[in-house]
Amino acid sequence: MIKEYKEKSTLGHFIMHLNNESFKGAGILEESAAPIITFVYNKGESQQVTIDEIVYTLPAAATLPLVSNQHFLFEDPDKLIAWQFNREFYCIVNHDAEVGCVGFLFYGIHHPMFIQLDATEKEAMSQLEKIFSAEWLSNDNFQGEMLRTLLKQLIIKTTRTAKLQNESYQEFPDEKMDIVRNFMLVIEGNFKKEHSVSFYAAALNKSPKTLSNIFSMLKQPPPSKLIQNRIVLEAKRYLHYTNKSAKEIAFELGFESPAHFSRFFKMYSGINVSEFKNL
Repeated sequence: MIKEYKEKSTLGHFIMHLNNESFKGAGILEESAAPIITFVYNKGESQQVTIDEIVYTLPAAATLPLVSNQHFLFEDPDKLIAWQFNREFYCIVNHDAEVGCVGFLFYGIHHPMFIQLDATEKEAMSQLEKIFSAEWLSNDNFQGEMLRTLLKQLIIKTTRTAKLQNESYQEFPDEKMDIVRNFMLVIEGNFKKEHSVSFYAAALNKSPKTLSNIFSMLKQPPPSKLIQNRIVLEAKRYLHYTNKSAKEIAFELGFESPAHFSRFFKMYSGINVSEFKNL
């Protein structure tokens, strides 16, 4: 079953999938479409999910946040509930003060993030599903705002649970970890053009050394490594899902030359471009 809500005035789009056998994500193959954020909840037994050609296990009673450029395919999509929405319906960046998920649930360091629910949280999710389902029966001027309110509940509940399961958030205050979240958000918006730590440090009003020291104190990977990882991830997506040449990918990702890109890819992925394409 698929339920959709569209707002003509804002182009907002919200979708709920329930036991939809065709549910999947095409990632950058649909880059012409509006970016969609996805929440998945596994109501059934544990199952495999393939994300960007890597196979993972999605546990039973677990949620999984996904972003628009991720290619994903589930073993048993008919056992899932999924909610999808675009920026026009609810912008997680503009409303970060309300939900605090950008750079953590979405575009964060640890991805994919499988968030296990306990018995109480499972019951809360079941109740939220029922309220969502009831709201689809409404057809008035309040429906869009009600769906946004329910979506915000879903995001906040998931963020809270995920932080309780994250060692860094248990050890360090949110104010400190917000530096990491903001860094990851800046990377997401600029990694195709900016590859140096100095650019991102300046965006956060820090020196590169100070930023690196903060990440070390918070027991996070070095900023330079996170930038490299994001560039390599996008390069792999282009190589997996498009017919772009190494020259075209180098240009897309802000490298001075194909040779520079090829050296970078080999250094940080451990395999050269041509070998990776033939995997």
